[in-house]
Amino acid sequence: MDRFRMIFQYFQSNSESVMNGICGLLALASVKMYTCFDFSCPCLPQYNMAYGLGIMFVPPVILFLCGLILNRQSLVMLDEWRRPQGHRRKDLAVIRYMCSSIVQRAMVAPVVWIIVTLLDGKCLICAFSGSVDPEKFVGFANVTSVQVEQLLAKVSCKDDELMRNNTSRKAVSRYLRCWSQALGWSILLILIIAAFLARWLRPCFNQATLLQARHWSNYIDMEQKIFEETCCEHSRLFAHKCILHFFESMRQEIKLHSFNLPREGERDEGEEDLLRGITDQDQVNKLLKTWYYDKPPLDVSQATQR
Repeated sequence: MDRFRMIFQYFQSNSESVMNGICGLLALASVKMYTCFDFSCPCLPQYNMAYGLGIMFVPPVILFLCGLILNRQSLVMLDEWRRPQGHRRKDLAVIRYMCSSIVQRAMVAPVVWIIVTLLDGKCLICAFSGSVDPEKFVGFANVTSVQVEQLLAKVSCKDDELMRNNTSRKAVSRYLRCWSQALGWSILLILIIAAFLARWLRPCFNQATLLQARHWSNYIDMEQKIFEETCCEHSRLFAHKCILHFFESMRQEIKLHSFNLPREGERDEGEEDLLRGITDQDQVNKLLKTWYYDKPPLDVSQATQR
């Protein structure tokens, strides 16, 4: 369990390489899920569009939420945005930088899913086969409107008895697949051009502001991690003191069972210093409340002068 917790904490770190690796794994997982997914169009006029568009857009929402959950900075950003002003001002540029970084990483897997579904074409064929103009295809010339609607809805079901010998089914399927693949390649091209322009136009903007936002974004994340680690260490020492006090109060009963209590000199001499004089629950609660509502300013000169 401890090893699993260490691995999980490592993957939740602020390292950009680790977060990029997680985004890549989510993208590969989205492709793997789609290839293993058994797509079964209902082939009913009233359900085709809901099913096709649902398969295309619902999993990306799930993957996007997973990307937000796995990114540690999402909680750090929300905490920084919602915290009271206190002695430390809130920098909106840092919050915008963190939000942009989080959204960009979380959008990788959903975009990969949508592009893969469009290049495959099954979802678009199932969703929009009933919207095709039947006059463009000769197989629907001598058929009533009700039968045309039923036949178009069954374009995705090639094993259906009505579509087995229909010559226009493949034509409609190829027509919609061409549109789907064209849309998929167009989205991919637009994203690549946008990434290229963002990469090459970034030096045209104020680099000092970007460096400042990136630095303080990393600082906020690191500060939160060190505060949590310090709280865990303080909790361990506080619990140790409380347990020792409990056993000292039970000294008479413990002597009856021949247990030996540790002597005062055998205890860790540095525990009192690490507890910082905080000896009861009210003091701990007051300290945590002060940290949340009144964070100290980012000025270490005051500490060095003391």
